[in-house]
Amino acid sequence: MAGTSSNVHFHDIPDVVLATIFSLVTDTRTRNAMSLVCPKWHLLERSTRKSLTLRGNVRDLFLIPTCFRTVTDLDLSLVSPWGHSLLDSSPNPLLLAQLLRHAFPSVVSLIVYIRNPSTLHLLAPLWPGLRHIKLIRWHQRFPMLPLGTEFIALFEHCRMLSSLDISQFHCWTEDLPPAIEAYPTFAASLSQLNILKHSSAEGFKSHELLAITASCPNLRELLATCMFDHRFVGFVGDQTLLALASNCPCLSLLHLVDATSLSNVLRDPDDEGYTSEDASITHAILGDVFARLPLLEVLVLDVCHNVRDAWPALELLNSRCPRLKSLKLGQFHGICRGIDSRPDGIALCEGLESLSIKNSADLTDTSLEAISLGCPRLSKFEVLGCKKITAQGVWKLTHVLRKTLVDVKISFCKNLNAVSSLQAMEPIRDRIERLHIDCVWDSVDNSANQTGSSTEETTLKKKNKSHDVGNDNSFSSRTWSKLHHLSLWIAVGELLTPLSMAGLDDCPSLEEIEIKIEGDCRDQRRPCMASLGLRYLAGYPSLSRMLLDCSGVIGYALTAPPGYTDLSLWERFFLNGIENLNLNELNYWPAQDMDVNQRSLFLPAAALLAQCGSLRKLFIHGTANEHFMMFLLRIPTLRDVQLREDYYPAPENDTSTEMRVESCRRFEDALNSINRHIPD
Repeated sequence: MAGTSSNVHFHDIPDVVLATIFSLVTDTRTRNAMSLVCPKWHLLERSTRKSLTLRGNVRDLFLIPTCFRTVTDLDLSLVSPWGHSLLDSSPNPLLLAQLLRHAFPSVVSLIVYIRNPSTLHLLAPLWPGLRHIKLIRWHQRFPMLPLGTEFIALFEHCRMLSSLDISQFHCWTEDLPPAIEAYPTFAASLSQLNILKHSSAEGFKSHELLAITASCPNLRELLATCMFDHRFVGFVGDQTLLALASNCPCLSLLHLVDATSLSNVLRDPDDEGYTSEDASITHAILGDVFARLPLLEVLVLDVCHNVRDAWPALELLNSRCPRLKSLKLGQFHGICRGIDSRPDGIALCEGLESLSIKNSADLTDTSLEAISLGCPRLSKFEVLGCKKITAQGVWKLTHVLRKTLVDVKISFCKNLNAVSSLQAMEPIRDRIERLHIDCVWDSVDNSANQTGSSTEETTLKKKNKSHDVGNDNSFSSRTWSKLHHLSLWIAVGELLTPLSMAGLDDCPSLEEIEIKIEGDCRDQRRPCMASLGLRYLAGYPSLSRMLLDCSGVIGYALTAPPGYTDLSLWERFFLNGIENLNLNELNYWPAQDMDVNQRSLFLPAAALLAQCGSLRKLFIHGTANEHFMMFLLRIPTLRDVQLREDYYPAPENDTSTEMRVESCRRFEDALNSINRHIPD
């Protein structure tokens, strides 16, 4: 090293090594900054870019740069205006499609919004080497189209396709089976199929699932919505599961969810946890299903109907599916008896790294203790809708798994409110990275919300002492040093104010927060306070991203009855205080009026969002008036804004008061105007 010159420059690094360094950088803004250093770095950055999302306006597609020729993963689903046909805006759609092919010749993975079948007919022949495609459509399917015709162009031209994702593509369940059966060579090459449909209240019937899996014997991953209710024709039961396992013996991921599980219907917190009907699934047949899937690594069975005494079948998982790493069960009862805290049932799956238990009526604290002893590798644990577990049982689980557990979700558990849930995390407070809790403030005196924060804090401190679940003094730190993602559920009308005093006051690494608000505000005359309490989140110094989901809030969008308030006042309640946060990115889902299928940004929301002086990205998952959107131009750092009607059914036709194609053009022109000075 003594002979090493002190004048060695970064450019002396061999190009091959430098290209490898560039390829390891994934953040888009960082890559863009690197490309501005010098011409050489510009060429290197472009030549090593592998993924790209186009966000320009469809009218400007002819200006696509041709320097990203090595891009393999291309996302065209977010081109503005969102949800409009990609190529119909051009007078020569075929020429525009050829231009896309010329600009991105190396694409093997494509995401695209298919408003009408012509888009796929034009794009599919351009990239015959596609290996993965994700189709998106939240608008309704054209009713006059023959079954399966929308997939013909894709299956005919993209013979190398191995992965198909239509989880966000609205079509009929009857569309896919005949299309797949018509192209057996294509079907045999499929290894990943995602038909976990979020846009339909109906799942695939048993004969449709069997037709699909019989045509795709080499599937390694299958995700699907179906019907487990035996009262319906085409329900999934024992024989369907056996046949499915026989059709696709190479499955490493099997994800089957009842269609009702994807709805936002809240269950009664006071029920016993059992549904009125049992699923036609027995533990004896489940054991045979597991035996036919020896390569299984991820299993999700969210049945939504009782599967009783499941522990004998689950005990077989460890021997018959030795590679199993992730397991999620919904409405399974008797999964672990926990007699004397000895492992049995699911607790014998010692290789599990992720476990989610949903609506298990007889899960107890001793079951949790047995699971913690039998599954020592768990890094992710979720428990939802389990009525018999308490903070003591969760505390014991986190104490035993304190060296591995970093991701926890506790939701809709009757005996676990916000305070007790946070206390149960005490053993892993300095290690946990992701956390979800419900903002249920049973231990907060309701009168404290009216009298002031000091009374509220005193009440919480007393409750914290009286409900202390841990006796180990080694976990005394109140700092959540590694927590970077926090997810919260809160009922409409409740407040976030007690959050910091409940134990989440010191989170120096928290970067992202997700808040989901649900409930019917038509039952309440007006909010009880001036704001939800977003301003209290300013105490998290690293917070830069927020997902505020009010789509589960139902109210009056137009005219409320006398004595009640419309959604504009509730939107003010939800967003008041957001200007105090130093957010860089915000995803916002407005509340909805189900009677008119309207999710719109109102004047109070637009005015409050316009005061967020640090926002760079703003995505509104709904509609808005053009003059409300113009308020957002007051944000000096704003660079990326989009309205996304990504819910079903998306509005078919823009009305005179909502953002239309020309409205989007005018807003984007103003946003990108040279007269706007962007600080960075």
